Amino acid sequence: MARILGYIATSLDGYIATPEHGLDWLFRHDKLELGEHHYDLFIQRIRTLVMGRGTYDFLEADPSPWPYGEQRVLVVTSRPIENPKGPLETRSDIDALVAELRALDDGDVWMLGGGQLQMAFLQRGALDELEVYVMPEIIGGGIPLFPATGFQASPTLVSAKMIEPGCVRMHYRFG
Repeated sequence: MARILGYIATSLDGYIATPEHGLDWLFRHDKLELGEHHYDLFIQRIRTLVMGRGTYDFLEADPSPWPYGEQRVLVVTSRPIENPKGPLETRSDIDALVAELRALDDGDVWMLGGGQLQMAFLQRGALDELEVYVMPEIIGGGIPLFPATGFQASPTLVSAKMIEPGCVRMHYRFG
């Protein structure tokens, strides 16, 4: 059974992007040395990525090449994607998608992107672990790490680690 993982950065004030979906505040930290937690090591164990339409649209607008040619990519959307930037499949039923992902046995699943889809998985008890990187930035507003839905949970803190200069990695387990 595949593990469904979150791996996301947030500003100190709890936002994953500016109101205009900007990530300049995060890209200022591109040279941050994460060691054993580096994205390049994380992505090697990922076989399937799941993202919402907003994350896909953000990646599609980026002039860089499609970065996920080595993984199966599933985009949760109710609208068709006419000319996808890279190989992907779409899904619209989250409950059916959770069942599909749980049946996988070829590697971990990454919930890529914003907190809205991660929250939908949390509400269904389908997010197993979450790594949150709190960056030393206050951006004053934008897209929150998780939308306010009223959902409550008490995950178990697996580890917390300070990463210079001022980033904190927190690893939580659910269930």
